[in-house]
Amino acid sequence: MSDLSRTVAQEQLVSQDLHLSPTPVINLGHLSLDSVTRSGMVDQIANACHDLGYFQVINHGISQPVMDCAVEAASDFFKLPSETKEEFASEDLRQPVRYDTSSKDSISMSRAFLKHYAHPLSDWVQYWPEKPPIYREYIGKYAVEVRRVALQLMQAILEGLGLGKEYLNGKFQEGSQLLSVNCYPKASQDAMAIGLAPHSDYGFLTILLTSCRGLEVLDRSSNSWKTAQRLPHALHVHVGDHMEVLSNGQIKTVVHRAVLNPEESRISIASIHGFEVHEKVACAKELVDEQNPQKYKESSFSDFLDYLTANMDNKHRNFLESLRMLTGAMIFEKADRAKVYCHMFKY
Repeated sequence: MSDLSRTVAQEQLVSQDLHLSPTPVINLGHLSLDSVTRSGMVDQIANACHDLGYFQVINHGISQPVMDCAVEAASDFFKLPSETKEEFASEDLRQPVRYDTSSKDSISMSRAFLKHYAHPLSDWVQYWPEKPPIYREYIGKYAVEVRRVALQLMQAILEGLGLGKEYLNGKFQEGSQLLSVNCYPKASQDAMAIGLAPHSDYGFLTILLTSCRGLEVLDRSSNSWKTAQRLPHALHVHVGDHMEVLSNGQIKTVVHRAVLNPEESRISIASIHGFEVHEKVACAKELVDEQNPQKYKESSFSDFLDYLTANMDNKHRNFLESLRMLTGAMIFEKADRAKVYCHMFKY
């Protein structure tokens, strides 16, 4: 099933001169230290979310072998014969496991992917591929570990919003986890440089493990693409559409894309975290008042899938925009965003 909610038409993509984006690096271990140190880390995470919408985490507690084995298992899956992988091919976005390639999904330009649920692991692992033999074990270990990281980060972000780290804790504990396991080929002169078109993710947080450089993020201040740096043993984190909704627009979703690496093929494993499939996400009432009226309608992951299904042929589909409640101020904001997008993707 698709985790993409903000897209642009393929013919609108352009190449630009890029440079490394200076990404905030969060030492996650400091969240477990004394209250003063934790408070400082919460402030750093809050600033990164408000200013950029993305950051990297180190000292996250996931061992390098677990990360390496997950990438190995993913790589081995994509090396399987086509007929084996295509056993999981489906146009039904609600399938628990779904394989597809760039030829069908309208946003992928040069990638193959396998998407499946991962939480609770005991409920979903039975549907995962049995080949390669290491897949369920290695991906399963990583899924459990990266979900722990996501819950830690959610608590810190909620604390930074002034909601308290236990805010809606039960719903986050019972929430969904979708793994999008991707394979991008090595770039060549004959291949399109873009692997995945600009988009934002539907959930609260996406945590990305990648084998090499290839992620680009839209810099809000310059409206240009920046290459996300890849630090040793770090995980890339960015916020999604439902985080923007929950925060009533205080935190903005991140537009990003994938480009092909000219030196090697690339594996990425995106762990996307949200509420349970049918649980609605609404603007936190604590963040709504007379000066900051409610900006978004409530929605669930199930609503998102319905939206994608109904707009499958619309390359300009945008789930987040469909949730906006247009007050006068929001109309101007929407117009400003439209200008930004036109500037980003024109020739």
